Order: sequence, then structure tokens, then C-alpha cells
Amino acid sequence: MRYASCWLNVSNTDLALPDAEIRYQDDFLGPAEADQLMQTLLDEISWRQDRIRLFGREHLIPRLQAFQSDPGIHYTYSGLRLAGDDWHPALAALKARLDQTCNTRFNALLLNLYRDGQDAMGWHADNERELGHNPVIASISLGAERRFRLRHNQSRDTHSLPLAHGSLLLMAGPTQHYWQHSLPRSKPCRQPRINLTFRFIHV
Repeated sequence: MRYASCWLNVSNTDLALPDAEIRYQDDFLGPAEADQLMQTLLDEISWRQDRIRLFGREHLIPRLQAFQSDPGIHYTYSGLRLAGDDWHPALAALKARLDQTCNTRFNALLLNLYRDGQDAMGWHADNERELGHNPVIASISLGAERRFRLRHNQSRDTHSLPLAHGSLLLMAGPTQHYWQHSLPRSKPCRQPRINLTFRFIHV
């Protein structure tokens, strides 16, 4: 299918941003593997549209999501507490591959389905307490290429990066302390995108 436009064991590109450790590989998954995984997840994941609490009010999040994890793992953000479903076999295999590639261990996965360019993610940092002091976030993108934005908390400098189908983005070190990120709306985009963010949650 055609879509519009790690540290140790993969070739990668370092983003030269201050106060951050961010690396990107645009072809972590080959085209056929990425296509197959995308279709499998569209067909077999129980996607839902949750509500979060912002400024004292509940809102439907502008995307669909799911959460998978090792047993006993929960994830809380914006007043929403997620209990992990069992690992889908394809995602368990991908997690094992990322564990080795990134020389770390992941025990949870937040899946987001952006149905088209009207679905989005607002500015935020992955800095919840249960993620630890300097979390490692491994983000796999599938489907439509969308613009990922970064904004420094102090200087307010911004940086944009198109996330390709099958790509891997790694954020580590002090990144979540100094930078927020978002996925803005894109009117021209008519195709779906799935984002898989692997993380380790301390219990």
C-alpha cells in the first residue's frame, strides 16, 4: 500500500536539538512489513475513543486509542487511567525487537489511530511520574506521513519532522523535561495513521 507523504543496532539520524536525545530512522520497518502490520492493527485492535479531563472539563480525545502491557500495568494521563490489554502477537514480537534494538526493556504500549488529518495530538510531554526520570520512548509510525512538532519549554524554539510509514523515532535522556511534542491537524490528509509508543512504566 502506498501512503502519502536506535542507539546500538540500527543506523539512525541524530536530531541536533539542545537538551534532547532524539534519533530517527525512516525505514525501521520495510514497506511490506509496515503495510502488513498496519492492516493487521486496523482489523484486529479494539480501538476506542476515550475521554480525558482538561481544565476541569471532560473532552473526547480527537483520535482512537488502545493500551497493551505486561500484566498489572496501568497508565494514567489527563485524568484517564488505562489498564493494559494482553499483547497482540504482532506487537509482542515488535516489542521484543525494540527491546534488543534499543538495549532497554519496554513493558507497555499506547496505540493511537488517527483516522484522517482531522485527528490530532495537542502539545504535551511524556513526563508522567510512572515513566521515571528520563524515560525512553520508542515511537513507530504506520500509514499516512504526518508532521511531528517539537517545542522547547524555555526558548520556545520549534522543530518539525515528517514521520514516514515504517519509521522509528526515539526520545530519551532529558528530552521530556525540556521539550513538548504534538501532531497537528492536516486538512489535506485523507488517510489513516497509527502511532505505536513503547515505554517502560514503573509499578
